[in-house]
Amino acid sequence: MNRIKEVLIEKDLKQVWLAEQLGKSFNMVNGYVQNRRQPSIEDLYKIAEILEVDPRDLLLTKEDQ
Repeated sequence: MNRIKEVLIEKDLKQVWLAEQLGKSFNMVNGYVQNRRQPSIEDLYKIAEILEVDPRDLLLTKEDQ
């Protein structure tokens, strides 16, 4: 599970924008955001860089669950 949706909301950013920045389709990014699929570790790091957060901030911890 990831926190991409929460970070996008916190930063007032849209999934379409993230998809464009990442070079992925909206459907792929929407799958990440809805936790239907998980990004590869490489994509997770790219997303963190684009969103200017630590990659760990995109992951749920046991305390978050």
